[in-house]
Amino acid sequence: MESPLNHPSDDRFDIDGDTLHEECGVFGILGHSDAAALTALGLHALQHRGQEAAGIVSFDGRQFYAEKRMGLVGDHYTDPVLLAKLPGAMAMGHTRYSTTGEVALRNVQPLFAELGDGGIAIAHNGNFTNGLTLRRQIIATGAICQSTSDTEVVLHLVARSRHSSSTDRFIDAIRQMEGGYAMLAMTRTKLIAARDPIGIRPLVMGELDGKPIFCSETCALDMIGAKYIRDVENGEVVICEVQPDGSISIEARKAARAVPERPCLFEYVYFARPDSVVSGRSVYGARKRMGINLAREAPVEADVVVPVPDGGTPAAIGFAQASGIPFELGIIRNHYVGRTFIEPTQSIRAFGVKLKHSANRAEIAGKRVVLIDDSIVRGTTSLKIVQMIRDAGATEVHIRVASPMISYSDYYGIDTPDPEMLLANQHATLESMCKYIGADSLAFLSIDGLYEAVGGEKRNNKVPQFTDHYFTGDYPTPLTDLDGRGRNEPKHVSMLKEAG
Repeated sequence: MESPLNHPSDDRFDIDGDTLHEECGVFGILGHSDAAALTALGLHALQHRGQEAAGIVSFDGRQFYAEKRMGLVGDHYTDPVLLAKLPGAMAMGHTRYSTTGEVALRNVQPLFAELGDGGIAIAHNGNFTNGLTLRRQIIATGAICQSTSDTEVVLHLVARSRHSSSTDRFIDAIRQMEGGYAMLAMTRTKLIAARDPIGIRPLVMGELDGKPIFCSETCALDMIGAKYIRDVENGEVVICEVQPDGSISIEARKAARAVPERPCLFEYVYFARPDSVVSGRSVYGARKRMGINLAREAPVEADVVVPVPDGGTPAAIGFAQASGIPFELGIIRNHYVGRTFIEPTQSIRAFGVKLKHSANRAEIAGKRVVLIDDSIVRGTTSLKIVQMIRDAGATEVHIRVASPMISYSDYYGIDTPDPEMLLANQHATLESMCKYIGADSLAFLSIDGLYEAVGGEKRNNKVPQFTDHYFTGDYPTPLTDLDGRGRNEPKHVSMLKEAG
């Protein structure tokens, strides 16, 4: 279980190393004859949530089938021969970016286990803040773990539960977990969806041809022409079960003591697709309002507003509308670049960001440019982009960031660098950050400006409406795994390193 604070990267060439990554996306459907194919399409829509691996498990009324692959969904699950290996009218899938657990096939979800009353497959998006603690406890009592994923802990807890029904055993297991998660489980007759008590990670319910669907974002429903029904509420467990007559029953169980929902702000800032609706709010609309508020908070005299693609585009549109400064695509993104498609020799390391972004000189030369980005993590990419814009002939470069400074690590499924590697913690003043990046000016959206853009009102400091610890240090749940060890200490739990 590799710590998200110690995820390996190479600043010299890693063109994605200065971005944040979310762990994964989930999709599941019950009772549809094209279950596996629809799951593959849904995962394709959720590809932005994880690009390292994908897996699908199906059930045909007799046995479970699993296919797991490293790489992109489209590289494998468009093959009819592969999909034919996943028969049945129920299926669930997962697309992964690892924040806990090494990059290895044994950690690719859904994870499956044989239980006394049949098999169960489980996949989740997010991170358990007590997963390592529980893992050590169950291993101490004789459990054998085959992966380094914290999802496996849930399987063990389900197996150990003394409840009789699979639903009650699953609920008993997740009630012991802390952190942020959206989880799907599949048995021989059930598709079960669960969301963490405060709703940090998103999960929605849809319907296609009268059959229930659960997925991480509404864009996956749009992909397959499904109807959005509602969000799974925070702390809620929804059980869909095939009855003997072929009908599907739907039961919702909620926590005895309801607490306010606190969805993750970074879903709106960066992670969710712009065409998704998260907790009833349009992601695209929220990002545009971030840009509008940013223009009001940090105005600047300039000739052109340029987004850092693709994340900064909606905010740049809002900034341009509010400021009256023309919007132009001053940076063109190359969408066909892999992380390491060429050997990173010394002679080509200098290309760095240019492999992914190119300056549109015709719209930049001789102009004062406002660069709009959704967030800044370490600042290494920002300084390269600023230099690229200057090399293209810009007379001034002003950076405006459509979110506050990131100052704290995340433990709920976002892969963040060591705290001391964050730009905000490397410099004592905004002026020092600006000088490091090489810009003429630098400004970030305030936390209240972000809250107003997403939720329509300023932050309630006594009862925050969103999860925002990466900006404020206000962690909404216990961080059990951090007790008794330093926050930067690696989580060594496995002696096995897979080849390949």
